[in-house]
Amino acid sequence: MKFSTAIAASCFALASVVASPVEIDARTTVDRPSGFNITSIGVNGSGCPAGTVSFILDDNKDTLALSFSKFYAKAGPNVDIADNRDACSITLGVRVPKGYSFAIASVDYKGYYQLDPKATAIQGSQYYFQGQLQQATTRSVVNGPVSGKDYVSSVLFSPVGAVTSPCGVDSIVNIQSSVRVNNTADTAASGYISVKAMDGFDFLWYKC
Repeated sequence: MKFSTAIAASCFALASVVASPVEIDARTTVDRPSGFNITSIGVNGSGCPAGTVSFILDDNKDTLALSFSKFYAKAGPNVDIADNRDACSITLGVRVPKGYSFAIASVDYKGYYQLDPKATAIQGSQYYFQGQLQQATTRSVVNGPVSGKDYVSSVLFSPVGAVTSPCGVDSIVNIQSSVRVNNTADTAASGYISVKAMDGFDFLWYKC
C-alpha cells in the first residue's frame, strides 16, 4: 500500500535564519556532476541499535539503501508507554564537487502497519546539513482501522523549497526519523508500525 498522499512535507527555516545557506541562481537544477559520493554512513538510536541495520552502497558510492530489523513502535493494552515511539538518527558523509550544491529530492520509507479503530500511526523525519539551522520536515499520519498492510511512504521535496548543502565543500547530511503509535482516543486499541527499509534516495543539484 502506498500512502504518500498522507504526507505533509514542508521546508522551513528556523526563526534565526534569514537567508538560505547557499546562494543559487533562481534555484535552477542541473545534471548531477561527477565527483559526488557517499563517504560514510552512521546510525544511532533506539530504532537502529548496533547489529540491526544493513546497507547497500552501489559501486559508484552514490546510491544507498538501508534495511532495519528493530525500527518499530506499538501501543495497546499491557504495552509500555516507552514502546509507543521509536527513532533513528542517520548521518551520511558526502563529497561534493566544487561549484555545486545539492539537496535531497526524495526518499522512500517502506514498512508494515496494523491499526485498530481509534489508533493512529505517525512517521516523521527531519533533514538538515551539519552546522546549519535550516531544515526540512515531513510527517505522515495514518488512522485505523487497518487490518495489516505493507506500505511505501514517498517523501518528495520541490526544487524551490529544498534545503541545500554548503557550496562545493564536503558535508554531512543528518536524517532524524521516527515512528509513533497513538491510542489515547481508546487505550484498549492496539497499533503497530515499522520501518523496514529506506531507499529511493534521489538528489537535486544546483550550480552555486
